Amino acid sequence: MLSTRTSVAAGWRRIALALVVTVVAVLTSVGFANAQAAPAQAAAPAQAAPAPQARVFTGDIGIMFNVIKPDKTADFEMVVGKLKEALAKSDDPVHKQMAQGWRVIKNPEPIQGGNYLYAFLVDPVVKDADYTVSKILAKVFPAEVQELFKVYSACFAGGVTLQNYTTLVNMK
Repeated sequence: MLSTRTSVAAGWRRIALALVVTVVAVLTSVGFANAQAAPAQAAAPAQAAPAPQARVFTGDIGIMFNVIKPDKTADFEMVVGKLKEALAKSDDPVHKQMAQGWRVIKNPEPIQGGNYLYAFLVDPVVKDADYTVSKILAKVFPAEVQELFKVYSACFAGGVTLQNYTTLVNMK
């Protein structure tokens, strides 16, 4: 008969394997997207940065993968610190609820191209809440948001990948 510890460990191994598969898929898609975007960017005239896309999860659990340039990890982590501060200072009850289930995790080992992978792990997801970092920062730090967004945007080696998950079985 298996002990509880073995079952929990097996569950974590399955989660880790799923995350590894997801990371490989993300890295493959980031490389493909960058290869396709480069010619279009070179041909496009300089213009203002587009408004950030809404980051709304539809599942029970959400993960956002962020591929960050190796020389920009300190900047990214500084902005994440401001995000934490914004969620703590916000009067918005939705922000308080979002903060309860939002963790930021980092793969301490570099990935393809020497970049680092950070993930926003949201469990549970606040239904219909917008997890766009710049929008949250703008509500609490309106005077600083443009500079913070400039620093934040410069950190990325690729786009942000948002994924939704539903709970199949809770082993608690």
